[in-house]
Amino acid sequence: MINKEELKNEAIKARELSYSPYSHFKVGAALLTKDGKYIYGANIENSAYGLCLCAERNAIFGAYMQGYKKEDIIALGLVTDSPKLASPCGSCRQVMSELLSHDVPVYMFTLKGEELVKTVEELLPYSFDSDNLDK
Repeated sequence: MINKEELKNEAIKARELSYSPYSHFKVGAALLTKDGKYIYGANIENSAYGLCLCAERNAIFGAYMQGYKKEDIIALGLVTDSPKLASPCGSCRQVMSELLSHDVPVYMFTLKGEELVKTVEELLPYSFDSDNLDK
């Protein structure tokens, strides 16, 4: 069972790790594994903007670096302080579609209390994946 308040609170903790001196737009991500562990991600910026990395991908890549696989991940929570909900960018959605199960819920929160939950499949229908590649 996913405790969405706990997921949000963990994403808030992750958000504090953001390095965002250019956009001042802090994003926190908390990825929940089947064994109950939270893996954090935060957006990390760089003055060469193309080298920035989003919170979602930081969390997902961190999970894989710790030995977790898509079947081990049961939820992803994101939090921002924006006036309206912020959803994952296209690059993050593509990574999610390959490295998370398509039925994994992605919870999007604002610090002001708005929330929305969508599955990976709902965020990126008709995704490009390994089935599209010539094997």
